[in-house]
Amino acid sequence: MAFLSTFFGRPRGGANPIPAQGTGIEDKDLRLSCHLLENALRFEERSDIDADELYMELKLFHTLQTDELNSPIDVLKRLKEFGYFPNATIAYRMLLTIPVTVASAERSFSKLKLLKSYLRSTMSQERLSGLAMIAIENGILEDINCEELINQFAMKNARRASRIIG
Repeated sequence: MAFLSTFFGRPRGGANPIPAQGTGIEDKDLRLSCHLLENALRFEERSDIDADELYMELKLFHTLQTDELNSPIDVLKRLKEFGYFPNATIAYRMLLTIPVTVASAERSFSKLKLLKSYLRSTMSQERLSGLAMIAIENGILEDINCEELINQFAMKNARRASRIIG
């Protein structure tokens, strides 16, 4: 899916996140990229997007006031607010979910290997999966208020609440 970088410019490098707006992409290249994306999302005779509709949606979206949009996530939020750019919304969701490099996937496997070697003998698969998820998504974990989470967990059961809280 190398064409995504052609299609969207350099999305995580500060370039304009809207194709055909300030990226220097010509209409024929934009149309070609739309068709490449349609083919990449095709299974048998069906595709998640229509290339011609995507092209028209991007051209129309380009004409709207989009100067304050600085990142692909801002563009996706705006597309969802409007609600009438279904192909462009799918394209931006793809852009934001497909990793630009394989470094994050490699880090995930590296962390899993460290966890497995350290706790191999005493751990069930379920616990290993949970710890791997914590290690990989540690940014999300840092934002969680553990005290509030413990209190919510304890309040689900009166006996548990008496042991944990009081």
